[in-house]
Amino acid sequence: MVPELVSTHEASKIKAGATGREAGVIAEEVGPAEILARTGRMRPLSTAGALRASGEGRVAASLIASTEPLRDAAVLIGLVGRQDSRGLDLVMIRRTEGLRVHSGEVALPGGKIDPDDASPVEAALREAEEEVGLDPSAVEPVGLLAPYPTPSGFRVFPVIGLISGAPALVPNPGEVAEVFSVPLDFVLDPGNHREEFFEHASGRRHFFSLQYGRHRIWGVTGNILRRFYEEVFR
Repeated sequence: MVPELVSTHEASKIKAGATGREAGVIAEEVGPAEILARTGRMRPLSTAGALRASGEGRVAASLIASTEPLRDAAVLIGLVGRQDSRGLDLVMIRRTEGLRVHSGEVALPGGKIDPDDASPVEAALREAEEEVGLDPSAVEPVGLLAPYPTPSGFRVFPVIGLISGAPALVPNPGEVAEVFSVPLDFVLDPGNHREEFFEHASGRRHFFSLQYGRHRIWGVTGNILRRFYEEVFR
């Protein structure tokens, strides 16, 4: 059963509907060099394994009333250059209908971290290759967001990566119905961020959503993109 979703307000602390430029982020001019400069201030990628071994993210997990150990997962915030400009696009997927969980939902490429994965970075790249055929050698990992605990019992490690060239991405039909891109300037425009909630047996749950054309980006993915905006660009 799909929960009833209620929109509460525009999520930005600046005036509603303000563009990325008005918010102090000239998103349409953000290219690889700017991403590298901004992610250079973040936690080093070399700390990914240590973060996974540490308790980071577990205090926040208590807020979602989870008594079970969190399972680790990783997603790729993959940024690829546009062919017609120096801007960047974000690679996203829509999951296949009929999956046991998150059926038909928009997501970032990614999945559970396997025992053989050396780090969350390796897991994110492996999953992206399995889901959309993205060659790991075409991705330069440049940043790591704080682990994100989910109500479903996962601790998600968002990995930021710059994708070189113009790779031909092909969805794995068993998992992915569609691969598409979202302009980075759209994601960085806080006027596109809405805070919503739905009622759950465990209480009210809040999340961020973005509506890009016919694609609704919400829930965990919406929250991760909001965190990406806040950690890297605010």
